[in-house]
Amino acid sequence: MDIDNIPADRPVLIAGPTASGKSELALRIAERDGGVIINADASQVYDCWRVVTARPSAQDESRAPHLLYGHLTYDAPYSAGHWLREVTPLLNGPERPIVVGGTGLYFLTLTEGMAEIPATPAAIRAEGDQMSLEALSDALDDATRMRIDMKNRARVQRAWEVLRATGRALADWQDDTPPPVLPYENCTALVVEADRDWLEARIRRRFSMMIANGALEEARAMRGRYDPNLPSCKAIGVPELMAHLNGDLSLAEAEESASVATRQYAKRQRTWFRSRMKKWQRVSPSP
Repeated sequence: MDIDNIPADRPVLIAGPTASGKSELALRIAERDGGVIINADASQVYDCWRVVTARPSAQDESRAPHLLYGHLTYDAPYSAGHWLREVTPLLNGPERPIVVGGTGLYFLTLTEGMAEIPATPAAIRAEGDQMSLEALSDALDDATRMRIDMKNRARVQRAWEVLRATGRALADWQDDTPPPVLPYENCTALVVEADRDWLEARIRRRFSMMIANGALEEARAMRGRYDPNLPSCKAIGVPELMAHLNGDLSLAEAEESASVATRQYAKRQRTWFRSRMKKWQRVSPSP
């Protein structure tokens, strides 16, 4: 799709893999046609990581209004349900919403609806934290397995928690989903589709730039509060930098490990977007 033809009176959704230039595309649209940029990335909601999670810089934020970025403390509970409740009132604000991010589940809750699943008791979550990915996976039903990324521990554990807490499979809950807050046909829904080699080269360069721009200092500031079980501390780059600070990896090894993890994540994102967002319009990344 030619972004010059995007209607100025409809909400815009921009999904895409990490490092594909989504944020810059959102800024271009906001500066040209107006609008408020709203975060749809699960790692960028925390206030402790700006550089490591590639949150928009202060300079970028001065170019257009930004919402739901860095507004939570490192240990705040957060889920797709939390995000949907926060984003819903923003859709009817005075400025056109431009929702951008790489967490595909957030976009699906917005455009396809979200099952009203009861909150998971803390004891059950703690039980799941102690289980292996294999054990969590083995407990799930086939229908749920087909709908989630089985390599993503957070997604698998969430499905297990739902089953354990309610006695009902996640797929069953999803089949009873209420109407969506923002139906697909009422917005312009875009997916940035990037060439693999181009994207991998950007990922390698980007982590080096993160180090130069203060990622290590961010990790050092969080070292005393680091908890690998917290969602905020699972952001790619955080475990690797903490391993470096603990003397387990050289900085070069941490950088390489984080780059590999990011490339693997981007591959999963691209596969997921192709599978779950077939109706979304494809756009090329910014040059």
